[in-house]
Amino acid sequence: MQPFELTLAEAATALEERTLSPVELTESVLARIGAVDERLGAYVTVAGEAARNSAARAEREIADGRYRGPLHGIPFGLKDMIDVAGMPTTASSRVRAGHLAQTDSTVAQQLSAAGGVLLGKTHTHEFAYGLTTPQTRNAWSQEHVAGGSSGGSAVAVAAGEATFALGTDTGGSIRVPAALNGTVGLKPTYGLVSRHGVTALSWSLDHVGPLTRTVQDAALVLSALVGHDPQDPASLRAAPSAYPLPPDGGDMTGLRIGVPVNYFFDRVAPEVEAAVREALTQMTDMGAELVEVEIPMTRYIKPTHWGLMVPEATAYHERTLRSVPELYGPDVRILLEAGALVSAGDYLRAQRSRTLMRQAWLRLFDRIDVLAAPTVPITAAKTDQQTVQWPDGTTEGVPDAYVRLSAPANITGLPALSLPTGRDHAGLPIGLQLIGRPLAEATLLRTGHAYERARGTVDRGSAVAGA
Repeated sequence: MQPFELTLAEAATALEERTLSPVELTESVLARIGAVDERLGAYVTVAGEAARNSAARAEREIADGRYRGPLHGIPFGLKDMIDVAGMPTTASSRVRAGHLAQTDSTVAQQLSAAGGVLLGKTHTHEFAYGLTTPQTRNAWSQEHVAGGSSGGSAVAVAAGEATFALGTDTGGSIRVPAALNGTVGLKPTYGLVSRHGVTALSWSLDHVGPLTRTVQDAALVLSALVGHDPQDPASLRAAPSAYPLPPDGGDMTGLRIGVPVNYFFDRVAPEVEAAVREALTQMTDMGAELVEVEIPMTRYIKPTHWGLMVPEATAYHERTLRSVPELYGPDVRILLEAGALVSAGDYLRAQRSRTLMRQAWLRLFDRIDVLAAPTVPITAAKTDQQTVQWPDGTTEGVPDAYVRLSAPANITGLPALSLPTGRDHAGLPIGLQLIGRPLAEATLLRTGHAYERARGTVDRGSAVAGA
């Protein structure tokens, strides 16, 4: 096994025990980037020399007995919405050409303090306003989309081009590409992880979180990111926390898993539904109790999400949309211009709808501990595919299909985890989504970890991209 194939937890153990050095690990990942990224397009910026310097510093510190913890010496990528002083934050847009960040984002500071080795910036759908990330190809098939908007981060992790990466999630932008590329993606509770220094899409829906190869790796990264940040107005005053997980995975005895009887299994590809149903059966074998639940206010999910996101995004881009509209891609420009047509009354109605929806969802968790459902209703679409044809005769746009099952957790601010649960007939990954009550990350991570260990497979970079 090559170092770039290691999970974060495996690499951390090897680094702490000094059977592997940060320099060796970083060189292996950089070589992997050189070997496959021309085909995949995960990175917009690779900071190879800076990464080598950081790895050498981490190696000296560990040799001197100054080991900082499990992220020390671990190479990672950051979505190109996240500021690092002196590096471009282009948001994969011509609008940001020549832009250099003046200061570090809070999450970049936290990962630096933990001893992480920054490899570079990963591609996003322009300004995170899309679900495909067209610059990037799926890690398992270059004829298929990577998913978005954190497509670069998901592909980098899946392909062994980063041991972990950070993304942002406004309507599913961590979980969608995680599901399509066979990685783990965690959207934390709204406000748990700081967004200071992160380019906004929709400030009341935006989240920052990790993409990793395993649930245990996601827990390790999240532990470094939590904590109140007064620079983020939405930051919660939750105490910093670690998320320890049992080495053997544990069981699910006494866990109440909600299974939706509506919405989440409507218009879902048969192979996706079958894989998720099989996962639920396995969870019952591990001691979980399945509880059927009805998802509230389903007819309002899409209008509420769009009623919040579209005007907020337009407000953020108001100045550049007026001064340099031609620099935006056509798909993003249309959405931004449409946002100017949303009335204040409609925006306020979306706010009221969100409040009611959040209250209704919280009542669901009086009966359950975790809600389980597909992350997305289809696997990765072909790069030129525009729509999905459903057996009931309806047609749905690919972006609409991808956001449909992930948006509820953004509207409500609830934590949500996506993890792999098999493949379709073409070998493309299928994602299982777990949603919990506010600040229930520990429950989600324990549940996902137990299932992952019982399932017994971890996709590694060596199986990706034909290399």
